[in-house]
Amino acid sequence: MDPYQLKKLNAERRARRAAVLVTDLGDGRDRLVCEGDAVAGELGTAIAEAFRTGASGVVEAEGRSFFLNAHLPQPRLVVIGAVHISQALAPMAQVAGYPLEIIDPRTAFATPERFPDVALHAEWPEDALKVHPLDSYTALAALTHDPKIDDFALKAALEAGCFYVGALGSRKTHAKRVERLMAMGVPAERIDTIFSPIGIDIGAASPAEIAVAVLAQVIRAFRSRDTARQPKGQAA
Repeated sequence: MDPYQLKKLNAERRARRAAVLVTDLGDGRDRLVCEGDAVAGELGTAIAEAFRTGASGVVEAEGRSFFLNAHLPQPRLVVIGAVHISQALAPMAQVAGYPLEIIDPRTAFATPERFPDVALHAEWPEDALKVHPLDSYTALAALTHDPKIDDFALKAALEAGCFYVGALGSRKTHAKRVERLMAMGVPAERIDTIFSPIGIDIGAASPAEIAVAVLAQVIRAFRSRDTARQPKGQAA
């Protein structure tokens, strides 16, 4: 591998940005394609699929053979609120391959006893997200029902381009949330991407069932990013 390409790849990986190393199997030349770079034709289609799935392999395009080595950051899930849903969601997300972090300034709830082996930040989102910034490979679920805690995190997630942003609450609750976010300067088209009520519609009632619905929606959003948006469902 070209040392220059390796240096570029390592820089992208450190910054949690996706890249695909494209190697022409005919002449051995390689180049790095970063997410968002324009690549036309059959090869461009294959590269787009590699970015979506994270799968590496040989593809045929324009009469040549290429090996696509996809490097995607591991998706992570940031949960705002150390609540009962979060307790059920944490082990599920870990098993599914989505490392989970919880942010909640309420120290009575955000305790290691309630959340063993979970990255826990007993801070306001304004402070925690300065140290642990959001990015396009992060999903954010706001679960506190408290605007003082949820709203800043939702605004930050929309501005960071998180691949999933969901918020707990009824449609009436969300309508008020929309008004607050618009007053904070968030464009209406971004607010419209929030999944609320949160979770796919499976008729969930208990915290554990809602956690299942949320995780399913997160996974669907990750696997369908850059394609048509799936209909918004509800769980709570």
